[in-house]
Amino acid sequence: MARKTARSAASLPDWLDLPEPQAFRPKRHYRTVWISDVHLGTRGCNAALLLDFLRSTECEVLYLVGDIVDGWRLRKGWYWPDAHNEVVRRVLKMAHRGTRVVLIAGNHDEMLRPYAGMNFGGVQVALDAIHLTADGRRLLVTHGDEFDAVVLYARWLAFLGDKAYALLLRANVMFNAVRRRFKLPYWSLSAYLKKRVKNAVQFICAYEEAVAAAARERQVDGVVCGHIHSAEIRQIGDITYYNDGDWVESCTALVEEPDGAMRLVDWAEEARRAARAAPALPHIQAEEETV
Repeated sequence: MARKTARSAASLPDWLDLPEPQAFRPKRHYRTVWISDVHLGTRGCNAALLLDFLRSTECEVLYLVGDIVDGWRLRKGWYWPDAHNEVVRRVLKMAHRGTRVVLIAGNHDEMLRPYAGMNFGGVQVALDAIHLTADGRRLLVTHGDEFDAVVLYARWLAFLGDKAYALLLRANVMFNAVRRRFKLPYWSLSAYLKKRVKNAVQFICAYEEAVAAAARERQVDGVVCGHIHSAEIRQIGDITYYNDGDWVESCTALVEEPDGAMRLVDWAEEARRAARAAPALPHIQAEEETV
């Protein structure tokens, strides 16, 4: 048995045990973190912001709520920069160091669905899950594409919509490339436009109602999902609806505090606040030196 343990330890990659770089800020500690719709393998993925969030966070349980890897896009052409590798490494490192990691397969990474119930490098693959909060509430965790009538009943239309959405995200990438030239922080043009299109708003409301109805049938207290790239906490009758958003447009996560309280973390907004505060630091220091 000891020989087997030594062999398995020796087979682990060296980077899993490398020490963490010295951070300039303390890590945030959560009981549970939910993220979804990362879409690794696409140009729209904000891997750098996600890495910054994961490096700043410790949690007991990490739920990856679907569409973590975009198999649809990778089938059309390979795109996998180093930052996407680093996201995968960070998740595996968290699993190796004691975080329970559960990956709920979505529609863009549906190739993982046949492996539900299996464990890969400490990452459990599932179709859905029931999460028990610290204050005793039962939450259904599901990606949510089964409640999207377009994906469920008209797959060809979903792929057509995916193509149009990809064009919008490409415009978003170029828009933010220009902002970086002017040293401006990330801001999502695609999310801004989506929130102001009437049909999109109506679809989101209908989707939320459908997800809440399914949660009611499962006799749970709430539901956590992703899929529509629209972060939200909303009470729908007796069901609390949570959507953790995405890491393509809004760059948000859902977190559970040690006491069971739940809230959304808008990491893009936090990065914008930090960028606005940074130029003021030398000025503040100069004032302190003159006192």
